[in-house]
Amino acid sequence: MLFIAFSLPALAGDEEKEPVKISYVEMKPSIVSNLTGGPKYIRCDIQLMTKYASKVEKIKTHMPALRHTVLMIIAGADGKQLTTRESKEALRKQLLEAIRKKLEELTDDPMVKDLYFTAYYVK
Repeated sequence: MLFIAFSLPALAGDEEKEPVKISYVEMKPSIVSNLTGGPKYIRCDIQLMTKYASKVEKIKTHMPALRHTVLMIIAGADGKQLTTRESKEALRKQLLEAIRKKLEELTDDPMVKDLYFTAYYVK
């Protein structure tokens, strides 16, 4: 009897698990920053992807901290190195890792599954 009593809550937890519903959160307005060396500035639009729609509002709540994280990384970047496809992909991965880390610090949940540039301009 005790086994049944303890296993029922565990089974109920499996049934209540949120279904996957991919959602995107736009970092608005565009990210604009000065660069060091070479090209002088970058403008990019970023979308953050989460697997669960319920996470969208939590991500939006922490958007100022996430934007700050992105800007600090981009501001230290060398403009010459941000013009190739490979460097853009490296920046995307670095930003994703930093955003996930910041969300983990703030909420104990990295929430963001991926990051996409929807516009990217280095001048």
